Amino acid sequence: MKKYILDLTVKAVERISPKHVLIRLTDDKPLPEMVPGQFVEVRVDGSPTTFLRRPISINFVDCQQNELWLMVAMVGDGTKALGKLQKGDKLNCVLPLGNGFSFQSDRIALHKALLVGGGVGVAPLLYLGAQMKEQGMEPTFLLGARTASDLLMLDEFKKYGRVCVTTEDGSEGEKGFVTNHSLLQQEHFEMIYTCGPTPMMKAVARYAKEKGIACEASLENLMACGLGACLCCVEKTTEGNLCVCKDGPVFNINRLLWQN
Repeated sequence: MKKYILDLTVKAVERISPKHVLIRLTDDKPLPEMVPGQFVEVRVDGSPTTFLRRPISINFVDCQQNELWLMVAMVGDGTKALGKLQKGDKLNCVLPLGNGFSFQSDRIALHKALLVGGGVGVAPLLYLGAQMKEQGMEPTFLLGARTASDLLMLDEFKKYGRVCVTTEDGSEGEKGFVTNHSLLQQEHFEMIYTCGPTPMMKAVARYAKEKGIACEASLENLMACGLGACLCCVEKTTEGNLCVCKDGPVFNINRLLWQN
């Protein structure tokens, strides 16, 4: 898929939690084709301590409004600078990068798909769920966070499927981790997609293997270049060391050495 370097215009910056913002970007021309699971490398201007681009998952693409949504967790100088962007500002982006979920490329007819996310890792699952809904499926989202205020964009997820929630402190949904949710004992799914903290994804992968369910995970390794040149995002796999930015970020869990 062709890659572009574009100066996109900030259409809006919305605070969606005390620590997260949603940046809505647009352009004078139609945005390039993007698939769920791909990401963008953004240049951070105005931050003297930030020298490298930041990888941000594609949260959603609104073709009718010609918008690209990026969900940003403001945790360091670079991402905090992104959170200060104003309407009309320009954001330099390299996109689309990486390989997305196989649903998009293979058009797998999934009737029972579970999309499991934690923290800011829920970001790529919104666009995936929207694409599934467009093709006549009803995905189930299982979303986890530490506390209720960390749950992100629940109303948007509810537009595309059933939403189940866990919080570690029990402030919303079931108390515990996503892998403790009663849904996993009550229903069977044909495919699982997951993105979030690595311990969470490893637990989801273990569950999928035990139940014999196919599973894909979107890894969140540090990715400085997005093109496979800097080698800082290497992951050990059954095929040797692979660059997450170029060979992923989405991997079938059978290719990963998590369970070995």
